[in-house]
Amino acid sequence: MTSAPTTVTVLRDVRPWGGERSDLHVRDGVITAVVPHDAAAPAAGEADGAVDGGGLLALPGLVNAHAHVDKSWWGKPWVSYGGEPGVRARIAHERAHRDELGIPGVDVTLAVLRESVRTGTTAVRTHVDVDLGVGLRGIEVVREAVAALGGAVHAEIVAFPQDGVLRRPGVLELLDRAAAAGAEHVGGLDPASIDRDPVGQLDGLFEIAERRGVGIDVHLHDGGELGAFQVELMVDRTLRAGLQGRVNVAHGFAVGQLPGSRRADLLAAMAEAGITMTTVAPIGAAPLPLLALREAGVPVGLGTDGIRDLWSPYGTGDLLALTTQLARLSGLRYDEELVTAARVASSDAARFVGREVHDLVVGAPADVVLVDAENVPDAVVRAPRRALVVAGGRVVARDGEVLV
Repeated sequence: MTSAPTTVTVLRDVRPWGGERSDLHVRDGVITAVVPHDAAAPAAGEADGAVDGGGLLALPGLVNAHAHVDKSWWGKPWVSYGGEPGVRARIAHERAHRDELGIPGVDVTLAVLRESVRTGTTAVRTHVDVDLGVGLRGIEVVREAVAALGGAVHAEIVAFPQDGVLRRPGVLELLDRAAAAGAEHVGGLDPASIDRDPVGQLDGLFEIAERRGVGIDVHLHDGGELGAFQVELMVDRTLRAGLQGRVNVAHGFAVGQLPGSRRADLLAAMAEAGITMTTVAPIGAAPLPLLALREAGVPVGLGTDGIRDLWSPYGTGDLLALTTQLARLSGLRYDEELVTAARVASSDAARFVGREVHDLVVGAPADVVLVDAENVPDAVVRAPRRALVVAGGRVVARDGEVLV
C-alpha cells in the first residue's frame, strides 16, 4: 500500500464520456480545464503530477447513492447465511450476531470502503444504523474510516433507524442527536409495516428535518397501494415543510408495481415535490421504471445496499457491475439508454452526495475513473476492470491496487 498517492496536475490523453482525446487539468482537487490532447507536445512526468491516461475511456467517479458501509463483514472469514427471510426477521438476525463480527467497526468499514475505491466509487451516501444498542457509535466508526482514506471517498451519512422508529422508544431522540451532530440526513423504515404508524413516523422525521436543516431518506419496501400511500404522505409533508429536493425514497417497490395512469400521477406529484428515488437494482422485485422516472423529472440514484452483511452474502461494492445489472433489469439496449445508466451511477448522482456538479467538466471535483472500453455503452455492458481511479485530484487506485 502506498502512503502518498500521486497528486494530479494534468490527466493526459483520456476520452471523457468516450469523446475526443483530451487532457484534464487539475488544481487543488478540482478540474480547471478540459483541452484537446496534443500528442506532439512535450509531457512532464508523473513526478510532476502529469499522469498518462493512454487514450482510455474516462467516466466521472462512481457515486454509490445507497450503501450500508457500517454493516459489512468484507475482509473477514466467510459468514454463512442464517436466520429467516423478511425484513423483520433479518433485523432480528442482524441484532443477534453483529457484535460477534465486530459490527460496526472501523476495520470492516475501512475494508469495504477500500474495495469500493478499487472499483471506482469516489462518493457515497451511506445509511448508518442508529439504535438503542449502538447509539451513535456507528456514525463515529464510519467517519473515522472515511477520514483514514484521506479524501479517497466523499461521504454523506443518513442516520438510519434499522430497528424502527416509534416502536423503539428513544430512537427518535437518537435521530435528533445524530442530526444535531452533523449527519446530513435522517432515515426512516417502512412507516406502515414496521412502525404501524406511517403518519407518526413521518411527522417525527419531518419535524427533525425542519428543525435541524437536514434531509430525509426513507427505506420503503411496502408495495402496491400501501407503498404509494406512504409516498403521497411524504409528498404532502415535503411541500408543506419546504423540503423540496431534500427527501428521498429508497427502494420504493410500489412505484414499479402500480398500473400506468396511477403511476404517472404519483410520479408527477413526486416531481412537483422534488422527491428523489434510489434503487439497488434488486433481482426478483418489480424494477423501477427508470426511463419513466427520468421523463417525469424524478431523479434516480443507484446504490449497492449491503455488501456481504448479515442480510445477504451477496455484493461486491462494484457499482459499474451493478450498473450493468440495472441496465439489464430495466430493459435498456439502445446506446443512449446505456449512457443514461452510466449517468445514473455517476454524474446525475451529484445531488445524492451534496454536490452541485460531479462530472468531467470545469469546476467539478477531479474524480475520474479510466476503463479500457470502446465507448460508454461498451463500458456499461462489460464493466471492465478499472485501470485508474482518481479522487479529489489524487490517484487512489491503479490496475486493481488500492493506493490509500
